[in-house]
Parts: sequence; structure tokens; C-alpha cells
Amino acid sequence: MALALALGRRALGNAWPNPAVGAVLVRDENGAPIVVGRGWTQPGGRPHAETEAIRRAGAAARGATLYVTLEPCSHHGKTPPCADAIIAAGITRVVSALEDPNPEVAGKGHTRLRTHGIKVDIGVGTAEAARAHAGHISRIRSGRPHITLKLAVSTDGKVALAGRRPAAISGQSARDRVHLMRAQNDAIMVGIGTVLCDDPQLTCRLPGMASRSPVRVVLDTQLRLPLARALVTTAQAVPTWVVAGPDASTEAQQALQKHGLKVFRVEAHGTQLDLAAVMTLLAQQGITRLMVEGGPILAAALVAENLIDEAVLLRSPRPIGGEGIDALEGMPLTALTQSPHLRARAIESLGEDIAETFERA
Repeated sequence: MALALALGRRALGNAWPNPAVGAVLVRDENGAPIVVGRGWTQPGGRPHAETEAIRRAGAAARGATLYVTLEPCSHHGKTPPCADAIIAAGITRVVSALEDPNPEVAGKGHTRLRTHGIKVDIGVGTAEAARAHAGHISRIRSGRPHITLKLAVSTDGKVALAGRRPAAISGQSARDRVHLMRAQNDAIMVGIGTVLCDDPQLTCRLPGMASRSPVRVVLDTQLRLPLARALVTTAQAVPTWVVAGPDASTEAQQALQKHGLKVFRVEAHGTQLDLAAVMTLLAQQGITRLMVEGGPILAAALVAENLIDEAVLLRSPRPIGGEGIDALEGMPLTALTQSPHLRARAIESLGEDIAETFERA
């Protein structure tokens, strides 16, 4: 199961709207387990991990045990059910980490396998599988993506210089981790303020991984995004979505669309978009895992509305100074780090920086 989970992680950020599943086929050869097939969800969500593992195993799948990180599907979608492929392959046992919360599956896959005489064991690696499939679970149960907030902060809790000027806070190891996080999420979100101040690219720039860049989402109530910004000029290469309020300029929308951006509209409260509506919209578009790299205003809004499922705090050993911009607009950083809705999960060194990870309690 550990191998299946590792394989499934290869598909994180690249399988939406489907979950990133891993699967391993194992035969007993002279009393020793031999891996005969490996699979993970392919780009765009199909083929599924189970059918990939079966295809690679070929005839060796007959009589084998399948380890899979999520219940095999039992319904006809764009592809036939994985449960039927498992039955047809002659697999005799399935070890499944987690029942799929999707109401179209929800135990029906396991039941179908058992009906055809296949032994099914559920619950191996459940905790890690639940983390791996957190986006899928959130989209099904809550109607929104799993939301991860990333903050790079100085030792004195600042994220920018006075006047909201950008500051180089993290070292190279921490920056590499951020690029990996981008690759493992379906979409990355910032507010228009971050775009105007920083002109970010929001792409994955690890060697050989440019194609794993996530969909870029900008919250821009009044459609102030300038056409000369990097997110606009590169929109033909990297999908870029803008979410605006109902009263934003139609002409501005048309100009952005001509450059290849998609523009969506949701309700707004004054100058602020309805964040719950934004998250519902993203889920409807198939986004399961959302990384937020926005500035202090967006970060504070997420904290205030209890929309953070995971937070990664990259702490630099260097200060910015008293005139710097606080990490959370109008609230102390402890509103995040000591939130009753979050608990500390891990602390790790990344070069000279420290990465603290929090998850929903």
C-alpha cells in the first residue's frame, strides 16, 4: 500500500477532476510477493490507476492481489467501471485503503467485487490515503476544493516591505518546495493586489516540470488586471482564470478573453468577492486541490471564514522590520498558528528556513 500511495502522488495536480489514485498488483511466487503491475491515474483523470496496473501486468494479473488507494469505481462514466476490469482480469483479492465518498460509488465497488467472489479488505493505509485524496473528498462532501494556504514570513512575521513592496524572504530550498507544491495542486490562487505588486508567474519552475504548472486563478472584483502582466501574456501557455464581481467591466472581460483567459463572475460584498461562492465555482470546474499564495488580505479572509484545510508556513531566519507588512491583514499571525480549527502536523528544515505544516483539526 505504501508503494500504491507513492505512485498515486505522481498524479497529484494532474488528474483533476478525478482523484489521484495509485494501484499495485502483487503475485505470490514461491512464498515471496512479486510486483507484477503498477498504475496511477493518468493526466486528465483517465485511464484510471487500476486499469493501468492491469494493462501493465497482462496475464500475470490473474490470481494476483490488487492494492489500491481508493475504492474501485463501479459506475459507467467516460470509461467502463474499474470493478468490471478487476473481475475480468481474474484478480482474487483487493486491498483498498478507503471507501470512495462519491455517491456513485460509496461502497458499491467493494460490494460488486465481493459479489463476484473477490476477497476485499478495507482500511490499510487509511490515514495517508485520506490526505492523498483530501481534494476529492472535499469536493464531494463540501462542494469546494481542499484549500492549502502557503505563507513565506520573516522571523518577525512580515511578508513584504513597507508600501507592499515585494521582499525576497525564502531561501532556494524553500522556493523549490513551493514549486513542488504548485505541481501537486490543480490550481493556484492570488488576489489582484498580489498581481499588481509582484507581477508573478505562478508556474512550476522545477527542471522538466513546466507542464505540471497549475491553473492560475486571480480574484479581481473590478477586473483591474492589466494586459501587460505576466499572467495575461502567458495565458496561452498556462491556463489562467479570473474571477470577477457582477459589476465588473464587460469591455475588460472581453479584452482578457481575447488573450486566452477565462473570466467567471460571482457575487461580491462591496469590494470583496464571496469566497464561498468562489470555492463552489472552482469545484464545479473540476478543481479538487487549491493552493493559495495570495497576500495578507486574501490570507486573512480565508482565516476569518475558516476556509483553510492546510497551511504551510515558511519561516525565514531574517527580519524585515517594523514597517514591513504583516502576514495577515488586520490580525496577528497567531490567528492562523493557534487557530482552534487547525493543528500542527509537522516541522521540517528547508535549508536555512523552517517549514511548519498545519492541518484541519
